[in-house]
Amino acid sequence: MKVLILNGNPKAENQAFDEYLHSLSLSLQNLGDDVNISVLRDMNIKYCRGCWDCWLKNPGECCIADDSRGISRDVINSDFVLFASPVIMGFTSALLKKAIDRMIPLIHPYFSLVQGEIHHRSRYDKYPLLGLLLEKGKDTDDKDIEIITDTFHRVALDLKTSLHYTALTDALIQEVAHEINGLQRVSTS
Repeated sequence: MKVLILNGNPKAENQAFDEYLHSLSLSLQNLGDDVNISVLRDMNIKYCRGCWDCWLKNPGECCIADDSRGISRDVINSDFVLFASPVIMGFTSALLKKAIDRMIPLIHPYFSLVQGEIHHRSRYDKYPLLGLLLEKGKDTDDKDIEIITDTFHRVALDLKTSLHYTALTDALIQEVAHEINGLQRVSTS
């Protein structure tokens, strides 16, 4: 399975988080998965301008020439994408949120009814399953984790897929790796 880990850790000094993801990557590789980690803080990702050129002028491609184009290609060509972030002020990092905002070219501007709600249509035939890995901060509580998970269920719905699970970095790396490795590629478009 092709796994993409989006490392939303904004602080290089938070080495424990990066080491957890590195160890997870090695465990997944040992299980036979092809793993790529994108360290978002080392990438050039600008904010979405809301110009809609990715829908109207250059369908499927953002007009801003930065690393988000490669991230979107990596996402759509993966079987599983793990959004990974420390919890900062009750939510994922702004860095991860910025990268997700720039994935809007992966969907069409046209609408359809999905689960009783109006949502954008899919641009591609298959989308990867999603997972969420969070590192609790000293002030993080269960309600924060619930809110983040609920929000990422909505992100998954918008990206025409599903959020498979949420894990915390206090989980054993082998357990997280086996959970990811056991998934089958699913399309919910």
